[in-house]
Amino acid sequence: MSLASISNNSQVTLNFALKMADGQIIDSTFEQKPASLTIGDGNLLEGFERLLLGLKVGDHQTFDVPPEQAFGQPNPQNIQEMKRSSFAVDMPVAPGLMVSFADAQGAELPGVISAVQGDWVTVDFNHPLAGQTLQFEVQILEVRDAN
Repeated sequence: MSLASISNNSQVTLNFALKMADGQIIDSTFEQKPASLTIGDGNLLEGFERLLLGLKVGDHQTFDVPPEQAFGQPNPQNIQEMKRSSFAVDMPVAPGLMVSFADAQGAELPGVISAVQGDWVTVDFNHPLAGQTLQFEVQILEVRDAN
């Protein structure tokens, strides 16, 4: 019996760890329940899915993932200057705080306050991992072909 290799629409059970380049763990399933997903269902960024293609049960690999295949480069247009009056009066406003707004479609749009100067607050709406090269460690536990 040959082991199935991961292809589009494969159902995959795996352990993974997402780490910063310095080894700091962002997310990991190695100490908990493995993750299950279907390749191509959008649960995993396409850049990460591409790395899984061709792997088989038992494979355990670590990949360096450049920003372009992960969360992209920071976009200067995603940094907004907002009036302090846009925030609740009782809300503390300080650099490093995460804030959440509703976008035009009503979806949650998180941002991080990067600066406060007088009546102006600078909010960075780029993904916190934008611009970062990440390490993606995977251990393939099960591969089932799409039905």
